Amino acid sequence: MFSWLGTDDRRKKEPEVFQTVSDGLRKLYKTKLLPLEESYKFHEFHSPALEDADFDNKPMVLLVGQYSTGKTSFIRYLLEQDFPGMRIGPEPTTDSFIAVMHGDTEGVIPGNALVVDPKKPFRKLNAFGNAFLNRFVCAQLPNPVLESISVIDTPGILSGEKQRISRGYDFAAVLEWFAERVDRIILLFDAHKLDISDEFSEVIKALKNHEDKIRVVLNKADQIETQQLMRVYGALMWSLGKIVNTPEVIRVYIGSFWSHPLLIPDNRKLFEAEEQDLFKDIQSLPRNAALRKLNDLIKRARLAKVHAYIISSLKKEMPSVFGKENKKKELIGSLGDIYKRIEREHQISPGDFPNLKKMQDQLQAQDLTRFQPLKPKLLEAVDDMLANDIASLMILVRQEETQRPNAVVKGGAFDGTVDGPFGHGYGEGAGEGIDEAEWVVARDKPAYDEIFYTLSPVNGKVTGANAKREMVKSKLPNTVLGKIWKLADIDKDGMLDDEEFALANHLIKVKLEGHELPSELPAHLVPPSKRKMPE
Repeated sequence: MFSWLGTDDRRKKEPEVFQTVSDGLRKLYKTKLLPLEESYKFHEFHSPALEDADFDNKPMVLLVGQYSTGKTSFIRYLLEQDFPGMRIGPEPTTDSFIAVMHGDTEGVIPGNALVVDPKKPFRKLNAFGNAFLNRFVCAQLPNPVLESISVIDTPGILSGEKQRISRGYDFAAVLEWFAERVDRIILLFDAHKLDISDEFSEVIKALKNHEDKIRVVLNKADQIETQQLMRVYGALMWSLGKIVNTPEVIRVYIGSFWSHPLLIPDNRKLFEAEEQDLFKDIQSLPRNAALRKLNDLIKRARLAKVHAYIISSLKKEMPSVFGKENKKKELIGSLGDIYKRIEREHQISPGDFPNLKKMQDQLQAQDLTRFQPLKPKLLEAVDDMLANDIASLMILVRQEETQRPNAVVKGGAFDGTVDGPFGHGYGEGAGEGIDEAEWVVARDKPAYDEIFYTLSPVNGKVTGANAKREMVKSKLPNTVLGKIWKLADIDKDGMLDDEEFALANHLIKVKLEGHELPSELPAHLVPPSKRKMPE
C-alpha cells in the first residue's frame, strides 16, 4: 500500500562509504554496473567483465608502433636493464606481446599460464584463443621502475597484407582490449619511416575513445639534420591529423630513446627537454592511476547505458511469433535511425554510441528475441552510481593523492638526470655559476653599475620608482618584474643597492633568454655582502 515510501527512502539514501578508491570502484562495479552489463549481453558486444585485478593492478604503459621503431629499445632505455625474452634488431624481432612486470626473480610466464592467474589483470584475454596466447608472455624481473608501473611491448606492425592476415588473431581487437585498461598509450614512429601502413591506421582507429591516453614519440631523431627534422615533424602531424579525428593536437615528443651517442648532436638541448617532459608524464601515472580507473569506469557505465537502450529497443520491435528473420534484417538495416531516436528520447550525446557498422555486424549473429526488455531499476542503479557514488569517490581520490604526494616512478633512466651536473637545465638560466667560487653576476656588474649611477642613488641605493623606470625597458610583464624585484630586494627595504640592482638585471637577462625564474633565490646568486645576513 505504501510501497512508494520505501522508494523515496532509497532515493534519499546517502552514497556508500568506501575505504579506498580501488575498493569503492570494485564494489560499485559489481553491485551496480555489472548487473546491467550481464542483463544486456554487454560483454558479448563490447568488453569482457572487469575483475579484481583490473582495479588493483599497477599503472600500465602500452607501446605501439611499426617494426624497428625502437619499442623494445625504449623499454630497455627506461629500465636500464635487459628483460627476459627481449630481442632488438632492424628486422621485425618482437613477434609477441610481452608484459614486462615486477617480480622477485627473473623469468618468463607463458600466455596460457598467465590468463589463469587471478592476481594478473589478463584473465579475459583467454577469449582471443590459442593463436594469441602462444604469442603472449609475461617477463618478470626485479627492477625499481617496475615497482611503480608495468610496460606492454607489442609486435611490430607490418605493412604486408599476407603478414597481417597470418597473425591468426585479431590484432586490433587485442590492442583495443589493452587500450581500455592501460594508463598511457605511446605510439612510436621512426624519423626515417613515417609511412603509416593500413594495419597501423586500423590500430590507431581502434584506439578511438582513448585519445586522452595517447602520446606520440618521434624516435631516432638524432639521425637527421635540423632542417629535415622540421619537415619530418610536419609530415608526421599531417599524417596523424588524417587518422586521429580530434580537434586537439596530439602531443609529440622528439628524441632518441636509447643509450647510444647522438649521431647528430645539434638538437641535444631539444631532445633533453622533450625527454624530461615525457619522463614527467610517465612518472605522474602512479599518482593519477586511481583517477584514470574512475574515469574509465564512468566511460564504461555511459556505454553500458546506451547499449541497454539499444538492446531493449530492438527487443521491443521484434514480433513474438512470425516474421522474425525479416524483422531482424529490417531492424539491423535501420539501426542508425534507432540510434537517433534513442538520442532524442534520452538526451544522449552522439559520441556515447558504439560504432554503427561494428554493431550491425555483431547483431547478425544474435537472436534478437532473446534480448531483455528495458529494466528501469538496473538503469536507475547506474544513474545513482554516476550521480552520487562517483562524487564521493572523487573526494577520496583527492585524499589519496595528498596522502601520497611522492608516488612517482623511480629508478632506471628516471634517476639518471635527477641530481648532479647532468640534471636537466643544470648550470643554465638561474643555475648558471652554481659551481663557481665567484659571484656569477660580477661578470656583468660593471655594465650594470654604469646604469645604476645614472638613476640618482641616495646613500648608495636607488628607489623603487627609479629602478622601475629602468626595469620596464626590458618589456617584461609587471607580474614577472614584480617577482624579480622580490628576489633581488634581499633586505626587503623597498630599495636596491648596486649589488641588488645588478642581481635584478641578471634575473631579467635570465628571463629574456627563455629560462624560468626560481621561486626562491638560489644561494649562489645571493650577493657576497648579503650572504652572512641572518635569515
